Order: sequence, then structure tokens, then C-alpha cells
Amino acid sequence: MAISIITKEDLQQFKIELLEGIKELLQVRTIEQKLWLRTSEVKKLLNISSGTLQNLRINGTLSYTKIGGILYYNYKDIEKLLTDSK
Repeated sequence: MAISIITKEDLQQFKIELLEGIKELLQVRTIEQKLWLRTSEVKKLLNISSGTLQNLRINGTLSYTKIGGILYYNYKDIEKLLTDSK
């Protein structure tokens, strides 16, 4: 049976590779944004109430699509709403 000796340099290299791998995973997760959000997700994202979201729908500020009784909101429309209000 062969014995392998791990040096400090080996551990340092492993640490660097591990941190780079974690960074890549985090970047992929932030890029993967859902295209369509449900009502509860929009309320949580914008930190608004159901009534406020309803007002945004009624006055046409935020467009939506209704499929089978469920309302869906396009994420890009929400981004646009936030950037326009600045």
C-alpha cells in the first residue's frame, strides 16, 4: 500500500479550486431567473400586499397572463417597472 503525503501547498491548491467551484455555482444560480412568476412570488419580490398588486394589474402598470385561474407575471416586466420608477 502506497502512502501519499499531503503538503500545505496541496491543501492551498485544493482550497483555491474549491472556492472557484463555489463561485461558479453561485453565478449560475443568480443567472437562472425564472421567466414567469406567480402572484405570491411577485408579492414577496416587491414586498407588496395583494391589494397593491391588484391595483398594479388594474391600472395596467404590470401586465400579467392568466392560465387556469393562476396569474403569471413576466420577470422582465417587473424589472422594467422597477427601473422606470427610479
